[in-house]
Amino acid sequence: MYAAERQQWLLDRTRDRGRVDVAAVADELDVTPETIRRDLGVLERQSLVRRVHGGAIPSDLLNFEPGVGQRDTQAGAEKERIAKAAVAEIGTAATVLLDAGTTTARLAAALPRERDFTVVTNSLPIASSLAGRPNIHLRLLGGRVRGTTLATVDDWATGTLAGLSVDVAFLGTNGFSPARGLTTPDPDEGATKRAMLRASRRAVVVADAGKFGADQFVRFGTLSEVDVLVTDTGLDPADATALEAAGTTVVRA
Repeated sequence: MYAAERQQWLLDRTRDRGRVDVAAVADELDVTPETIRRDLGVLERQSLVRRVHGGAIPSDLLNFEPGVGQRDTQAGAEKERIAKAAVAEIGTAATVLLDAGTTTARLAAALPRERDFTVVTNSLPIASSLAGRPNIHLRLLGGRVRGTTLATVDDWATGTLAGLSVDVAFLGTNGFSPARGLTTPDPDEGATKRAMLRASRRAVVVADAGKFGADQFVRFGTLSEVDVLVTDTGLDPADATALEAAGTTVVRA
C-alpha cells in the first residue's frame, strides 16, 4: 500500500469511527506505529484530522478552518524549499500573479530584487510585504476579504482578473491528486483561483506534499491546466509519476 493510499484509508477510518488508535491500526495494516504517526501527521498538516493521545479524531468534529497563522507554522521547511524552487519558474516574466497562501507568501519574499516586476495579488499579507519594495509595481485585487485566509474574493476580484493577461501565475491549493486535480474548501476562493488560471499565460502551483490526495469540496482546475507543480520530496516518486501522467510537470524540492 502506497503512503497516499494508507493515509486515505486512515482518513476514511477516522471519519467512519470517530477516531483511530495508532497501535490498533498499525497491527491491522502490518506497519510500525511510527509509520501511522507519520501518516497522521501528514493528515493533521492538511487539517483533516486532529491528533490526540494515542490516535486521532476528524477535524470535522472541531468545526473550524485553520487560519493563516496556524497554517503558516505547518510544513514550514518544506514551504521554504518550494518557494525557492518556484522562483526559477519566473523566467523572463515581467508580470506575476500571486494567489493568497502561506507558500505563495514565502515566494513573494523570495522575488528577485535586481529587476522590476508588476505583481498582482489577492492576498493582504503579500500586498503588505511587497508594498515597500522599490522594484515592485503592486496591484491588489479588490473584493470581499475572507477572514480565514485574508484573501480577496467574489465578483470584484474575478471581474478584474477577467481583463488581465499575466505572464505567470503562482497558485496555492488545499488538495491535489491525479483523479480530482486542484481543490479548495471554499467556493468563492475556488472561483477566484479559476479566474487566475484563465488570466495567466503560464500557471505554476506551489503546494507541500501533505496536500497530495487531500481532495476538497471545490475543484478549481485540472492538472493539465497547470504547467508546473512545485512540491517537496515528501511526495512519493510513484505519485509524482501519476501526477505527470495527468498532464503537468512535477518538481520535488
